[in-house]
Amino acid sequence: MSSLDLRRNLFAIFPPIRISPINQRRWRNFKANRRGYWSLWIFLALFFLSLFAEFIANDRPFLVTYQGEAYFPVFADYPETTFGGEFETNADYRDPYVQDLIRQDGGIMLWPPIRYSYQTINLDLPVPAPAPPSAENLLGTDDQGRDVVARLIYGFRISVLFGLVLTILSSIIGIAAGAVQGYFGGWTDLLFQRFIEIWTSVPSLYLLIIIAAVIAPNFWILLGILLLFSWVSLVGVVRAEFLRGRNFEYVKAARALGLSNAKIMFKHLLPNAMVATLTFMPFILNSSITTLTSLDFLGFGLPPGSPSLGELLSQGKANLEAPWLGLTGFFSIAIMLSLLIFVGEAVRDAFDPRKVLQ
Repeated sequence: MSSLDLRRNLFAIFPPIRISPINQRRWRNFKANRRGYWSLWIFLALFFLSLFAEFIANDRPFLVTYQGEAYFPVFADYPETTFGGEFETNADYRDPYVQDLIRQDGGIMLWPPIRYSYQTINLDLPVPAPAPPSAENLLGTDDQGRDVVARLIYGFRISVLFGLVLTILSSIIGIAAGAVQGYFGGWTDLLFQRFIEIWTSVPSLYLLIIIAAVIAPNFWILLGILLLFSWVSLVGVVRAEFLRGRNFEYVKAARALGLSNAKIMFKHLLPNAMVATLTFMPFILNSSITTLTSLDFLGFGLPPGSPSLGELLSQGKANLEAPWLGLTGFFSIAIMLSLLIFVGEAVRDAFDPRKVLQ
C-alpha cells in the first residue's frame, strides 16, 4: 500500500477537524493577546500538576518492595504487620521503625518529592510551630506543624475543582433560564424577572451561616447552596440575546417550517447567545473560587482540617509572627486570580467582532 493510499484510509477513518473561518479568526485574536494566551497555558499547567497532588506531596511512598513483592501505598492501605511489624493499624511510612523493617530485607521505598500530605504533622520541628521555611519544609509549617507547600498544592486543586463545577452547573441552569425568558417573553419573562429579583435579595451568606450552625458543611453541601444563588449571573446576558434574536427572519422561517420551540432555541438561537456567555465564564470561575476562599477564611467553608487557600489566609491572620503564612496565601491567590482575569480578557478579545488583527 502506497503512502497516498494510507493517508486516504486514515482520513476516511479519522476525518480532519475543520474549523470555520470565524473560529479561526477568534483563535488568532485570542493568541494575539499574549498575556492571556500564556496565562491560559500557565494556569492549565498548574492545574494539571495539582491533579496529581498525591504523587507530588504525600506521606506515603509510590512504591515499596518487601521480600520480593511490590506494594503501592499511594493507592492502598497496608497494615504494619505486612512489613513485619506488630500492629494491625495502617503503616506509618515516616516512622524510622517501619523504614528499618522494609530496608532490612533489601526493600526499597520510592518517595514523592515532598514527603508530606496536607494533613501530615512534622513531629521533628527544631522550633515550635509555626516553623519558618527550611530545607525540610520549603514554605514553613502552619501552627499545627503541617507543611505549607503540601497544603497549598491540595488547596489549589480543591479550589479550582470547586470553581469549575460551580461554574459549569450554574452556567447550564442560567443559560436554560435565560433562554426560556428571552424566547417566550411576555408574562413568562415578566414573572421570571420578578422571581429573580426576589431570589437575589435573599442574603446567601446568612443562609450559609445558619446551615453551618445546623450541619457541618462539606464540598457538596457548599456547592449546592452556592449553586442556588450563582445561576442568575448569566440569565440577563442570555435573556437579552434571545430577546434580540427571536424576531430575526431565520427564526420566523424556522417557525413557519414547523420546527419546535426547543429546536429553534438550542439549535438556532443558543449558538449566538453562547458568544456572550463564553466571554463571561472565566470571570464567573474567578468569582466562584473567590467565594469559596472567603467562606473558608471566615470559617464557614470546608470542614476543619481540609486543605484550603482561605484557611491558609486565616492562619496568616492568626499568626502575624509567621509572615510566610500570609504571604504564601496572598501570592498564591493573587497569581491564580490574575491568570484567570488575563484569560478572561483574551476570551473577550477573541469574541469581539470589532477586534481585527492588523
